[in-house]
Amino acid sequence: MTAAALPLLPGNGEPGAYAAGAGRGSTVRTPFVPDYAGRADRLARIRRLTEHGVLLPRVARTLAPADAPEAHRLLEAGGIRGRLVLTF
Repeated sequence: MTAAALPLLPGNGEPGAYAAGAGRGSTVRTPFVPDYAGRADRLARIRRLTEHGVLLPRVARTLAPADAPEAHRLLEAGGIRGRLVLTF
């Protein structure tokens, strides 16, 4: 983690606040999506954390909107590690 990212974390860089890795003294916090509805400030904070490499989203695959049925089939089949992203 870079020094630039520390001010973005709760507690001004509280250890493990947004780091993944159970068993290494880390804590994983998952945002509850309805808490973020209409809250541009919270979404901007997630964007900054991602840009600074503090949050690392895992994208399994990107698909075109026309491939949405395939995305549903993949999710229903299970075994996807990461998110399926429809790119518009």
